[in-house]
Amino acid sequence: MPDREEIFSKVKESLVEALSVDEDEVTMEASLTRDLGAESIDFLDIVFRLEKSFGIKIPRGDLFPENLLTNPEFVQDGKFTTGGMVELKKRMPFADLSKFEKNPAVGAFGDIFTVGMVVGYIQARVKAN
Repeated sequence: MPDREEIFSKVKESLVEALSVDEDEVTMEASLTRDLGAESIDFLDIVFRLEKSFGIKIPRGDLFPENLLTNPEFVQDGKFTTGGMVELKKRMPFADLSKFEKNPAVGAFGDIFTVGMVVGYIQARVKAN
């Protein structure tokens, strides 16, 4: 099983190719959207490249959860509800949500998706296989 550094290296390679960014921009703390410029269409390419690189299948919505922002049970008045945070934690156990929990504004949702989060997801998936 690859260690965290090996996983980071492969994730970095996938992100550099998918997003046409420089290697030095891809740090564990970098946000895929804010720092690396990923758009929704890029997430499909990222998933494809990660699947190929690690020899795993990533179910749709598993790495990048869908339908959270449009569900009134999860989001009200531009913020995640308590139920929304519970659902987010359930769907993303590999993500560090501690910072987001302090101000669960929809506008900050994209900041959850960091390179480190992707590495954590891959690490959990590879370990499970």
